[in-house]
Amino acid sequence: MQAPASSDERLLRFLKFRGPQTAEAISRHLGITVPGVRKHLASLQQGDLIDHFDEAGSVGRPRRHWRLTQRAQARFPDSHAVLNVEMIASIRAVFGQEGLDRLVGERERQTLARYRLDLTEADGLAARVERLAALRTEEGYMAEFERLDDGTLLLVENHCPICAAARACQNFCRSELEVFRAALGPGAVVERDEHMLAGSRRCTYRITPRPEARHDDR
Repeated sequence: MQAPASSDERLLRFLKFRGPQTAEAISRHLGITVPGVRKHLASLQQGDLIDHFDEAGSVGRPRRHWRLTQRAQARFPDSHAVLNVEMIASIRAVFGQEGLDRLVGERERQTLARYRLDLTEADGLAARVERLAALRTEEGYMAEFERLDDGTLLLVENHCPICAAARACQNFCRSELEVFRAALGPGAVVERDEHMLAGSRRCTYRITPRPEARHDDR
């Protein structure tokens, strides 16, 4: 049986999922007092796991927001980062860029086949996106499904377990977007709004029904 996460771990995970937060917001999420939260924040800051910035509001004093440092980001798994980067370099050296592209293409084909099989029973676009988020979470992406007020669907990935590999070969990111488009089908328009490799704290995919397919997801 897995031991429950400590308050520090829950706090770090909350910042990973939600980005910079005030002590008051953290208090509400963790269910502990603001003074208690501040003790955890002080400890985590001393360990170089969080830092802060002050943001001015419309009235009153600036509000302090807490965020993860790069050291904290490294606590979340990047699947065999060194091995992946070294392997990519070796494949490129031995087989050239064409060989690496073929490897990425084969990974894309296998991933798409698996997703399509898992999404078979999902009824409607929203259900498919929600199921896709669950699959991505199982793979370590800390994914979430959101439905906006205007009906737009969001697939949010708060972590990338292959980030080092993606930096070494950005075709992995291109392939990921193409897999999502193919897996969700021709009735969906999928665009990437936020991208970790471009400096965002997460990857976000905006998904809308094509106009001619909107009746399928009512």
